Amino acid sequence: MFEFIRSHKRWIQIMLVLLAASFLVVGGMATNENTDSTIEVANVNGRKITQPEWEEAQRRQVDQYRAMLGAQFDQKRFDTPEFKREVLDTMIAQRAVEAEIDRSHLTVGDEVLVNTIQQNEEFKTNGKFDVEVYKAALRNARMTADQYEAGLRRDFVVRQVTGTVQETAFLPRTVGDRLSNIIDEEREVQEMLFPASEQQAQVKVTDEMVKAFYDKNATLFQVPEKARIEYVVLDAAAVEGLVSVSDAEVTAFYEANKARFGTPEERQYSHILFTAAKNASAADKAAAKAKADAALAELRKAPATFADVAKAKSQDVATAEQGGDLGVAKKGTMISPAVEDAVYKLKQGEISDVVESEYGYHIVTVTKLVPETIKPFADVKDTILAEVKKPKMSKKFSELQQIFSEGVYDQSASLKPVADKLKLKIETLENVTRTPNPALGQSPLNNPKFLNAVFSDSVVKNKHNTEAIEVKPGMLVSARIVEYSPSSKRPLAEVQDIIKVRVAQQEAASLAKKAGEARIAAAKASGDATGFGAPKVVSRVAPTAVNPAATPALLKADASKLPAYVGVDLPGIGYGVYRISKVSQPAKPDAARRSAEQQEIAGVLGQIEMRGYVDALKEKAKVKIVAKTQVAAADDKDAPAVK
Repeated sequence: MFEFIRSHKRWIQIMLVLLAASFLVVGGMATNENTDSTIEVANVNGRKITQPEWEEAQRRQVDQYRAMLGAQFDQKRFDTPEFKREVLDTMIAQRAVEAEIDRSHLTVGDEVLVNTIQQNEEFKTNGKFDVEVYKAALRNARMTADQYEAGLRRDFVVRQVTGTVQETAFLPRTVGDRLSNIIDEEREVQEMLFPASEQQAQVKVTDEMVKAFYDKNATLFQVPEKARIEYVVLDAAAVEGLVSVSDAEVTAFYEANKARFGTPEERQYSHILFTAAKNASAADKAAAKAKADAALAELRKAPATFADVAKAKSQDVATAEQGGDLGVAKKGTMISPAVEDAVYKLKQGEISDVVESEYGYHIVTVTKLVPETIKPFADVKDTILAEVKKPKMSKKFSELQQIFSEGVYDQSASLKPVADKLKLKIETLENVTRTPNPALGQSPLNNPKFLNAVFSDSVVKNKHNTEAIEVKPGMLVSARIVEYSPSSKRPLAEVQDIIKVRVAQQEAASLAKKAGEARIAAAKASGDATGFGAPKVVSRVAPTAVNPAATPALLKADASKLPAYVGVDLPGIGYGVYRISKVSQPAKPDAARRSAEQQEIAGVLGQIEMRGYVDALKEKAKVKIVAKTQVAAADDKDAPAVK
């Protein structure tokens, strides 16, 4: 079962992107839908996928992985044709599914959409849907409500379609039971070890054997080329010292943006409502108004009884039980402009006159008022300074990067001219090789593009500066080689002692294996179990009863005729001989685990059904790859083919 799952892992990963993240990618692409670009990468059902859309999808996918992996994120894993091909194939699959949805005229009703948005915890305040929070979330995502809701509708339909297809997958019970039986199968084995250490006395290592190992394994003794380099860096830290912000600029920013540095006034309010429909008769309106006036007169005498009066007399059934509480007032979101005007004229505890709205007649009070507060200038000065400085630094960096790039190229024999001109420090790094140095971790100097430039022919032979390399956003580096050591092979005399140990170990292991194979032959002939250890039970569920290196061979061995014998190389130990004497099922199978296994298999089958369905849709949608040269390099056998 596990081999089956592993063999389909790549497709399942891609389909999870399609199903679980389709809205993210499709929603992101919507912003580029009307691009004027004519660079077309692929065409699905007459609808093109443009180069900007493809690049945006790649960027979003990389951002997702960066957020998931954190410090383990490695950018170079995604700077490959294979990754780009994977993203394009996912986009093609999405477009093919969308084309089928359009052909079938599938949609989702407004009620489902509204309910889904209102139930989203990210859009709630104190457990209730908050329009302002919803709008802020869309602004942060750089999306309009129409874009978000259209993407959400499409996501619903995609999930309905794909979910229906996956549910058609069927796992026969006999097949599921057979697979679970294979996993549960227990094998009783006995072990006999032939340690390599016991063969050491028989091993004689000659000079010829050492020389043969040295010649055959030249790569083990290869010393890679290396260099000592000088380099200069142009980044935010280098630019910061060249940019200044005056106190007057900081003060002006504070005065113009005070609202950003404080907490707005907060008013919690309640009301008592006497309903009168907008089209009610004059008599009905007069009657409601009279009730409101009477209640107001009562409240003027006893203002503290507002909540009690609301419970007894308010005709707003949704708030009456809470004493008329309407929560925190927010401008533009209140039930009526007239009520809003009244609320913002009151002090805490004051009661308004009767206020007429389209719902009837209200009496309003402010139950809690928290005044607006503004942080003192001294508390936010550093924050403002950084914010005002940031665009200046960006502008300055744009100016300097051209000077930097031209300087390292025009005066290629030295980094000193550009370093002096831009007040940069020349740094030195020892033992630089073509491959990243693990000790440097995620350092920009481990950037493959930078290392390739350092070891280019021009830089190695002529000691020229490299071009200005962007090793990460906002950071340019140029380097030159000061000292260079070409690749070389360590002399035999220097490594012969190490080789003698390796050859001796190999020879001892070989002798141990011969002894073990001889014991297997003798045991098969006689059936004698003398010398084998006590029986141990090995299974896929509990595989650690013997050396883990032997377990796979024991579980795969043909046990149709018992006893069966298996010989296994045990690295660092020698050779193991195993006698399989019994094959059985556990007395008490784990029913819960077996059920979970069969559900997992059914899920994989569902994914395979989905693959076939999407492939059929791609055929139907007449997919065409336009920019073939951009994806041809991604010849990944595990990835599904782009049709």
